[in-house]
This record gives sequence, structure tokens and C-alpha cells, in this order.
Amino acid sequence: MEIPDPAPLSFEDALNQLEAVVEAMEAGDVPLAELLAKYEAGNTLLKQCEVRLKEAELRIEQLKKQKDGPAAFVPFAAERES
Repeated sequence: MEIPDPAPLSFEDALNQLEAVVEAMEAGDVPLAELLAKYEAGNTLLKQCEVRLKEAELRIEQLKKQKDGPAAFVPFAAERES
């Protein structure tokens, strides 16, 4: 398995790729060098998942604050980790 492209993925795509990395690592048939590469890829995917979840949480909080009025989406600037 190759290291995922650093371009942001959807939550679902990142999670699917992360699950594939974990399954490959758990199989135990991976040489050490490849295992390290998979570990790095898994960390990158995990961070992408965390960013997507945080963005969803912020959107939910915005909608909760507007519960007294009509629901409206207000764009926000999510902090991105490098």
C-alpha cells in the first residue's frame, strides 16, 4: 500500500484508507520498512479524520446556537494542522 496523497480526503475516504492500513499492519506479514511507511500513512489519515470530525463538530455548534431562529449555515475558518 502506498502512502496516501497529502491532499485532503473526505472523512469516509480517509477512514476507509486508515482501516486498510490497520488491517495490513495487524496481519503481521509486513517487512519493517513497509510497516513504518504504513504507520506514517496511518498517522496522516488519522489527522485528516480528526480535522473532518472537528469541522463537523463546529458546524453542529453553529447550528445549535441558531436554534431559536431559522437554521442557516455560517461559514467558519477551521484551523488546519500542518
